[in-house]
Amino acid sequence: MILFSKENKTGIIKLNNPEKRNALHPELVKQFKEALSSAVTDDEIKVLIITGEGKSFCAGADLAYLSELQKYNSIENEVDSENLADLFLQVYRFPKPVIAAVNGAAIAGGCGLASVCDLIVADENNAKFGYTEVKIGFVPAIVSVFLLKRVGEGIAKQLFLTGELMNSKRAYEIGFVNYLTDDCLNKAKELAETLQKNSSFSMELIKSMIQKISGFNAEAAVDFCTRLNVISRSSVDFKKGLTNFLKKI
Repeated sequence: MILFSKENKTGIIKLNNPEKRNALHPELVKQFKEALSSAVTDDEIKVLIITGEGKSFCAGADLAYLSELQKYNSIENEVDSENLADLFLQVYRFPKPVIAAVNGAAIAGGCGLASVCDLIVADENNAKFGYTEVKIGFVPAIVSVFLLKRVGEGIAKQLFLTGELMNSKRAYEIGFVNYLTDDCLNKAKELAETLQKNSSFSMELIKSMIQKISGFNAEAAVDFCTRLNVISRSSVDFKKGLTNFLKKI
């Protein structure tokens, strides 16, 4: 259900169950986690792209699997929820830049998957986004954490309460999507090549910094970032980068 490949220092994870619109299923989630574990330890990979095979990016939970959930007791539901939460956190905490190349529908948990990526490149004609959980009496609980970080309370309430779908242009206008294109995978690869020119050390620190200070008050955030400045200025990447920059002046 997952295809994992490498191109020019870029890892590509492709959800590969187009018949089910790449829906989230326990086996797909398991394989997804395995691919992420392989990518994080591969020093050749500097950037990761996540995309879908076929016409959908990820259409949320598998319908047959949703039907099975009716039989779950509280403990089984908690274990299942934790399994999905672990996947989202694994993507969100991935130390290298992660790009979602959204080729088609990203609905419910699929929209959540896009939201945990650092950058979203969307097909301007075929991508659509939405959190439809409210329509079936469900709550987009896990994914709410990440949507709030991405667009804030006002937009999050609108999307969660209405369950409305938005096209890629609207998603771009509200700041959910970063780039619009007619070929999202190629655009994502081009973006990955641009990121590869940056310091991997710096990008990892930046990701970690943003994740941590978002929960701090101003004083704690400034204190943390002051110490982070000291660490970055002591790095080999900074010394080399500064030397090269000064030589060009």
